[in-house]
Amino acid sequence: MRILLFSGKGGVGKTSLAAATGLQLSRLGYRTLVMSVDPAHSLADAFDLETGLFHAKTGDPYAIDERLAIHEVNIQKEIKRHWKEISAYVVSVLRTTGISDVEAEELAILPGMEELSAMMYVNQFRRERRYDAIVLDCAPTAESMRFVSMPTTLEWYMKHIFPFQRGIVKAVRPIANRMSPVELPPDNYFANIQELFAKLDGIGELLEDPKITSVRLVTNPERMVLRETQRAFVYFSLHGLTVDGVIVNRVLPEAVKDDWFAEWRASQGKILEEIEAYFAPVAVRQVPLFTHEVLGRERLEDLAATLYGEKTDPAAVSRTEAPYSFGKRDGHYEVRLRLPFAAKGEVGLFKKGDELVVEIGTLRRHIGLPTSMASLMPSRARLENRVLTVEMKES
Repeated sequence: MRILLFSGKGGVGKTSLAAATGLQLSRLGYRTLVMSVDPAHSLADAFDLETGLFHAKTGDPYAIDERLAIHEVNIQKEIKRHWKEISAYVVSVLRTTGISDVEAEELAILPGMEELSAMMYVNQFRRERRYDAIVLDCAPTAESMRFVSMPTTLEWYMKHIFPFQRGIVKAVRPIANRMSPVELPPDNYFANIQELFAKLDGIGELLEDPKITSVRLVTNPERMVLRETQRAFVYFSLHGLTVDGVIVNRVLPEAVKDDWFAEWRASQGKILEEIEAYFAPVAVRQVPLFTHEVLGRERLEDLAATLYGEKTDPAAVSRTEAPYSFGKRDGHYEVRLRLPFAAKGEVGLFKKGDELVVEIGTLRRHIGLPTSMASLMPSRARLENRVLTVEMKES
């Protein structure tokens, strides 16, 4: 199975490009699912489906044809399916503050529920071998980072915090519930968390396998959008995912000669040159600005033809280089981490337990170390040619 993540700044055209990619894959014979991971779903709108008909059936994949389906995760239905005990406890706590039942139920939709539900579906479909390709229409960049970092975060929580937390609550619950105005969570709350984690088992390895999962960054030829695309490249690399393509959407076509667009053409030309230089050797594709809104299957197929032509296979594996690796040189161990566009002052690192923690800005990545390096400490680091090399030695 192939998984393609389409990510980028809000409004760059991710949904249309993800939908067009799904159409191309299905045309080439793949059993394809296009899934929206953006809470502000617009996938059904891209296919120009009747809103009432589609949303009456959401919660499960909706067939466009025999080889293509789309899926907008319905969080209300997901709560009933997967989050019952967790949601019920949060609602009960909120009610004690005087919030009405309806408000409590709305507030009980916690950040990350939608993304985690989408991950569970991806894992489920992989186990069932229901689809050959899944195209994920991700939320804007910041939310996409949360999506891809969740497996690592959850694994750390389940390993280090969950057993201790569950044991403590179980021990003090009888006494605390008599003294506190808010009851501690029951054990079925923790059982629900454990069940959800089991459904996500293996998803981290799936996302970090470049032969299965690839990231396609969508951008526009504009300075502000480009900067966010660069940051997204760093963050995906930091989280172990491989970016194998950059799609520059809404490029002014050659046919536009009007003087009114002269400054736009010059600006876009400079940005396009920068994009080619920044992302090399990652493939960069350009999509022109259309004369009309890309809406409905026919126009999505035109977009697919412009992007891929007749025979190009979007599922083809074009890049498998790991964003980080381990090695040994001159008697010392090294961790090598690709950090395109990162500046020396932005990178921080430290050792915690058997993990090397790398920070860029406000984001943090825990890199589990192999047994031979678990007792070592970072002694020296250098950032050269877009690669951060950390030397590990005995303390």
